[in-house]
Amino acid sequence: MWTLLIILLIVWAGLAVFGFVVKGLIWLAVLGIVLFLATLVIGMLRRTAATKE
Repeated sequence: MWTLLIILLIVWAGLAVFGFVVKGLIWLAVLGIVLFLATLVIGMLRRTAATKE
């Protein structure tokens, strides 16, 4: 599970960087940042839920 989350974080960070590099794709950068943060939050929530059990 952690491998999938790490791969998603890398993909979202890559999309954000690519969006900032290409001028016309700022929306892609914003999308990459939002998805990166969402994946990070979901990963943290699952981690805390797993430690409570």
